Amino acid sequence: MPDLPLPGEAERALYAEVLAQGGRVLFRDVAHRDAGTVLRLLELGLLVHHATDATLTAVNPRTVAERLAADLRSAGTRMLVRADELPAPLDELGRAYDAAPRKVEHSGGVLHIQDMEQIRSRMLQLEADCQEECLAAQPGGARPAGHLSEGKDRLHRFLDRGTTLRLLYQPPARDHGPTAEYVAELSEWGARVRVLDEPFTRMLIFDRTTAVIPAAADNTRAAVVEDPAVVAFLVSGFERDWERAERVHWQAVGDGAHEQVGRLLTEGLTQRKIASRLGLSERTVAGHIARLREVHDAETQFQLGWQMRGARAGE
Repeated sequence: MPDLPLPGEAERALYAEVLAQGGRVLFRDVAHRDAGTVLRLLELGLLVHHATDATLTAVNPRTVAERLAADLRSAGTRMLVRADELPAPLDELGRAYDAAPRKVEHSGGVLHIQDMEQIRSRMLQLEADCQEECLAAQPGGARPAGHLSEGKDRLHRFLDRGTTLRLLYQPPARDHGPTAEYVAELSEWGARVRVLDEPFTRMLIFDRTTAVIPAAADNTRAAVVEDPAVVAFLVSGFERDWERAERVHWQAVGDGAHEQVGRLLTEGLTQRKIASRLGLSERTVAGHIARLREVHDAETQFQLGWQMRGARAGE
């Protein structure tokens, strides 16, 4: 329905004139003066034209308002119904879009990305599109606890759908409590993580078709590589490093953090202070404490600390 404007000054004046003449006038008496105003009043429904005697009759504005409001409500309902129905016809196209291989708009098989947010967005897209395997090389390895917990749930979903993950770290990862704890969880979910005690380059390879490598020494820029020959070369380098890397029993390493939580608990530290001291999240510390309570059959954290202090005193 068209969006009719409210009557302006000219329309109100002509309507008042018709009312002053008893609500009925001859069409020719008013139309010759301002035909446009008459037509707008007819469009609004405030005047009705009678062809039999060529007259105009004024209509109660309240009736017009109710009719217009009803029309608007009806139009609004129809639009809401259309809005609800709109996604269905596009579902098939959406599935086709999801299934289509992603093509990077570039020449030479390499796309350079300079914005950190765009790098993150591109990485998340590649991770979501990955169907079989991700190879990751992360130099250093010791990472802030906040960064570790941020992507944990996402990686759990990634592994849970059957995608494999092989990850290379350097020795600091093995000696850093929060990182070792994090990797122990990843290992339980099916990831394979090794430690390589030599320099290597940060790199991610998805399904052996797309690689992401640094394009700047400070990692503020990235290059997305899809050239098959280059990706194959990078995969070969990763496999060479993987074979030389050391296998680690991450669960045993993670148990070291478990023991540290118990030791600090016997010293009377709160859960929050333990988390701060060890660089772990409070949720991780709570998990350690819950397992310790099961082992020592303690009902409360206070009782657990008391029992553990007694056990250590007797050693």
